[in-house]
Amino acid sequence: MKLSDNKATLSFSNGSPSVELPVYQGSIGPDVVDIRKLYAQTGMFTYDPGFMSTAATQSGITYIDGDKGELLYRGYPIEQLATNCDFLETCHLLLYGNLPNTAQKADFTKRVTMHTMVNEQMQFFLRGFRRDAHPMAIMTGLVGALSAFYHDSTDITNAEHRDISAIRLIAKMPTLVAMAYKYSVGQPFVYPKNDLSYAGNFLRMMFANPCEEYKVNPVIERAMDRIFTLHADHEQNASTSTVRLCGSSGTNPFAAIAAGVACLWGPSHGGANEAALNMLEDIQKMGGVAKVGEFIDKVKDKNSGVKLMGFGHRVYKNYDPRAKLMQETCKEVLNELGLHNDPLFKLAMQLEKIALEDDYFVQRKLYPNVDFYSGIVQRAIGIPVSMFTAIFALARTVGWIAQLNEMIGDPEYKIGRPRQLFTGSVKRDVQPLAKR
Repeated sequence: MKLSDNKATLSFSNGSPSVELPVYQGSIGPDVVDIRKLYAQTGMFTYDPGFMSTAATQSGITYIDGDKGELLYRGYPIEQLATNCDFLETCHLLLYGNLPNTAQKADFTKRVTMHTMVNEQMQFFLRGFRRDAHPMAIMTGLVGALSAFYHDSTDITNAEHRDISAIRLIAKMPTLVAMAYKYSVGQPFVYPKNDLSYAGNFLRMMFANPCEEYKVNPVIERAMDRIFTLHADHEQNASTSTVRLCGSSGTNPFAAIAAGVACLWGPSHGGANEAALNMLEDIQKMGGVAKVGEFIDKVKDKNSGVKLMGFGHRVYKNYDPRAKLMQETCKEVLNELGLHNDPLFKLAMQLEKIALEDDYFVQRKLYPNVDFYSGIVQRAIGIPVSMFTAIFALARTVGWIAQLNEMIGDPEYKIGRPRQLFTGSVKRDVQPLAKR
């Protein structure tokens, strides 16, 4: 960032002296007012619940323009990356700042592939969970436990350790997610296979069994790879901020990523695609396409408590660029699997059509987001709804690691310590028990 010639002046109506604050410019996006010395100069904090107007860090990884509906990874539009690159190329870009050339891609792919196995004792740890445990409960435990199995790369201040743990996390997350799924359905674990792609290997570990050979469908493989790419990073969202805040204490990378997994579990964050699919299934039970109008009326009624899931976004005030790509993938997958007449997809299209034409939704800019379509795609592939958020965590791991490593390398980084506006009781004295 660079210092702007522009300055911000903060004045007070009570006669207190004005304060001049520096303004910094990024390469793109809004300028920021530097308030780091505000408390020292005025004795006051700023108040910004949800950090809606606060930049907590400077970052060169991901940029979102919500008004334009634009998402850039290291400057590259998500549309170009999802169309022209695979997920491991995107991982290389996020981690190291550049798209790999042929030799770099081969080397990076080999490094990841060689780390896809997990310590055999992880199986015994996994078996301690109930079979009906939510996959995200299992994943928070498994990811955190990695630090116990791979404690030779847990020094967050060591650049080599950070790189090793990054590769290990990216490589092992598909194995752990597939193990969590196999455990929940009572099937044997499937070991990784080194001659498959990242997405192909994941699909095989999820759906193969020892009874017969599993052949990866290239259309499904491409769809899975695109899901990973579209979810790889998304600027300073709740889970990424959690990883940064957790990592700012100096904890090991596995613990920081486990904190991100736990945050992602929330229905307002990673659980949104699960909620969107559940909504479609509820409408289907009501009567399907014929009941969409009735459902929309309930959404508009503030007293009904009915919410439209998979539409609108905290950041995007235009069409989510990932949603357009996911819609294309959705059609490809349903056609490949002979599900183009799938009632849920027809329902989704009708819901989208009404929402895009109805003034109520148009005025509120409630466009379909990526969660609206990714749930349909994963359901068509055969992934149960309960696994959706775990797959989101798998994809987002590389973004979390890139953001964590960037923070550690920032000379200005400090342990996170948000301030508060205290509204509790003022100082008071403890009364003897008999007088309370």
